[in-house]
Amino acid sequence: MTSAVCLRIAAVSGFLVVALGAFGAHGLKDILVKHGTLDVWEKAVLYQMFHTLALLLLASRPNVKAGVAVCFLLGMIIFCGSLYGLAITNLRWLGAITPLGGVGFLIGWAWLLLRP
Repeated sequence: MTSAVCLRIAAVSGFLVVALGAFGAHGLKDILVKHGTLDVWEKAVLYQMFHTLALLLLASRPNVKAGVAVCFLLGMIIFCGSLYGLAITNLRWLGAITPLGGVGFLIGWAWLLLRP
């Protein structure tokens, strides 16, 4: 993976995190409050933002660790995506998928630790 590709992925994710954060706070607030899942939505936004920033930092390095970037991206899709879905639909079984995304995040961070 090139730095440019990693940067573009981070840019798309950054755009989405701002849009989803605003949409949750304004467009979906009534639904999220009704379901009692506003905190779930906010947790998804928070984790997506942290890992977007991590991708941005990876993109600034001369040798992008493609495996780390893929782990972070999959983590965002699975972890954050399942939380977004749970928050909107109130389908609690989606919470069972969330840890798989968390494992993706953990593998990415461990990869950085072992192969900086």
